[in-house]
Amino acid sequence: MSYTLDQFASDCREAIETTPGKAGREQIVEHVKTALKDATFIETWLDNQDDERRVIYEDAEHGFCICAHVYNGAARGKPHDHGPTWAIYGQAAGETEMTDWKVVKEGSADTPKEVELARTYTLRPGDAHLYEPGDIHAPLRDAPTRLIRVEGTNTENITRTKIIEAG
Repeated sequence: MSYTLDQFASDCREAIETTPGKAGREQIVEHVKTALKDATFIETWLDNQDDERRVIYEDAEHGFCICAHVYNGAARGKPHDHGPTWAIYGQAAGETEMTDWKVVKEGSADTPKEVELARTYTLRPGDAHLYEPGDIHAPLRDAPTRLIRVEGTNTENITRTKIIEAG
């Protein structure tokens, strides 16, 4: 039987309700991996859309959302965080080179944080990775990719920290 969006959302909700904090988010990582293994789920939510970002579920009680991302070309993202929330990236197709960054100079309301590269790794189909609040990262895509992303709150509605590379 296919892993449905309703079941995925229910599993995420249960993890949030029963296991607070990072341990609950790690459970959601496993639910993302389950969705990534389900060909029908991927076909339904990623193969039939062209939107770079589409919210396919938003939880009214807890505020988390599940997004489908389709990128049709190469792109280099700038270092960023997700403000006060967390995000889990799940790679469905293609590869994304991710970079993690460390803060070398704190910013203020008027000046951005300055960061330097900490590490680089590749997300491949089936991989899922948790970014905690404040974790700074950036994606690089050399070819088309598809992702499932779960956000602790809809990132379209948050203010993000300004971040630049040091030097």
